[in-house]
Amino acid sequence: MINIASVSLAQPLETIADELGRSFGEYGFAVVRDHGIPQDLIERAEAVSKAFFALPDDVKRAYKIEGGGGARGYTPFGTEKAKDAEVFDLKEFWHVGRSLPEGHPLAEFMAPNVWPAEVAGFHETMSALFEAFETAGGRVLEAIALHLGRPRDFFADSVADGNSVMRLLHYPPLGEGAPEGAVRAAGHEDINTITLLLGAEEAGLQLLSRSGEWLPIPAAEGALVINIGDMLDRQTNGRLRSTTHRVVNPRGEAAKRARYSMPFFLHFRPDFLIEPLPECIDEGAANPPLPPITAHDFLMQRLREINLA
Repeated sequence: MINIASVSLAQPLETIADELGRSFGEYGFAVVRDHGIPQDLIERAEAVSKAFFALPDDVKRAYKIEGGGGARGYTPFGTEKAKDAEVFDLKEFWHVGRSLPEGHPLAEFMAPNVWPAEVAGFHETMSALFEAFETAGGRVLEAIALHLGRPRDFFADSVADGNSVMRLLHYPPLGEGAPEGAVRAAGHEDINTITLLLGAEEAGLQLLSRSGEWLPIPAAEGALVINIGDMLDRQTNGRLRSTTHRVVNPRGEAAKRARYSMPFFLHFRPDFLIEPLPECIDEGAANPPLPPITAHDFLMQRLREINLA
């Protein structure tokens, strides 16, 4: 049986930090409730997301930014492939990133956002959701810091003005022409620090256990599914695991329904140097620490592997 932590973020973090840490160490995943993102904001975001994806294909494609690596705006169906996958994923998506003021020292790493003029309220709603995700993510990182024996604000500077991205995802109903072997999202690990996912209550999200078994990730409606990304795995030298996960195609009636979700990929600052924490290094262990690398260089290396750069 899968024993992923399911905790309330409304509790004092000291009371949940080690339960989260255990779950992140074993599975790379946890579920959090009472995360502070208002339900009415979630519902507004879902409505404007659906309104965008319902637009004609040529209207959506006008927001595809050539040479942008998909970091902002629209990425059409059939573009992204998981690392080493043979076929593309059955999804289309939109990316909202951080808006930086002109002249900001990190502006070279983060392109301006684009906003679809055809969808009323898109800009305001998604900007508010981005901020709410960031606040919730900061609280999860505080709990992780406490679990690691660090001050609760340990991660604050490393993620301040981070290159975080909010993805609006649409998996269309499965058509007759879906390629053999294609899935909505093939097995992959996330590149970033931590991911916060809204919309995981629809069946299909699975993680790969240490024993090589695909296990469903249970989530109540409105809860956030949190997982560790490769950057934090690298910083903790594998103590907190970035786990392979996927979204499988549903069967029967569910295959005729679209699936929508909204992951928030929380990132370190582009200039942050990812290096293993001393307390996570075991001398003579089988997993020697990897050399330091900036968050931006690591991101670009990984984007090239998944067909987005």
